[in-house]
Amino acid sequence: MEPFDGRWPKPLRVLNQEVIECRKCPRLVAWREEVAATKRRAFRDWVYWGRPVPSFGDPAARLLIVGLAPAAHGANRTGRMFTGDRSGDFLYRALFETGFANQPESESANDGLVLNDAFITAPVRCAPPDNKPNPEEVLNCRPFLERELALLRRVRVVVALGGIGFTQYLIFLQKQRIVRSRAAFRFGHGAVHRTHDGGPLLMGCYHPSQQNTSTGKLTAAMLRDLFAEARRLIETEEASVRRTGR
Repeated sequence: MEPFDGRWPKPLRVLNQEVIECRKCPRLVAWREEVAATKRRAFRDWVYWGRPVPSFGDPAARLLIVGLAPAAHGANRTGRMFTGDRSGDFLYRALFETGFANQPESESANDGLVLNDAFITAPVRCAPPDNKPNPEEVLNCRPFLERELALLRRVRVVVALGGIGFTQYLIFLQKQRIVRSRAAFRFGHGAVHRTHDGGPLLMGCYHPSQQNTSTGKLTAAMLRDLFAEARRLIETEEASVRRTGR
């Protein structure tokens, strides 16, 4: 199984191969491999991926989606981000309904799903216990995200799924000396921030975790409307670039 498109530009293919081979975090390595070995009863016939999960999508995307980390029995099982779990069910349906995906479901890395003008990444590439990476693990994984962000040159809108993705994107901008402080950027569902002239807009979005969707904090309509707004903003930003040349 190849979890990323072999037709990608070489720098992205090389980066994703480095992600897959990473063993920097002993706690995460042990956990992801234990989960892959013991499995969940419903998936006992699966051969789990059990490795760091590479990014997924269109390398020429204008929409970048930043999540958190793979789910133990979702992407850690399938090898593709947001595939095979409830969060992915919510996310890919919304992307399909707003024209960013060719189908509303994502069950395996070989199910034919294609993202159009969208790319999905995460600050942490291994499934963490209780879905909670520790600060050192986030720090170890950060270079992968930074290198990726530098390669995705057409992005106009960044949608951060949850506060960690939001913060990690801003840390990248700080390290590039694009923003001086993160204090002015408040996370909120639907909040839109312009980080710098000519740069992508940053949108906050509640993470489509089962906790958020089962309680109604995030509904299917809310997520669909947010990505519809992201598409509108992309077109507005493109029109501005054509008009001003920036």
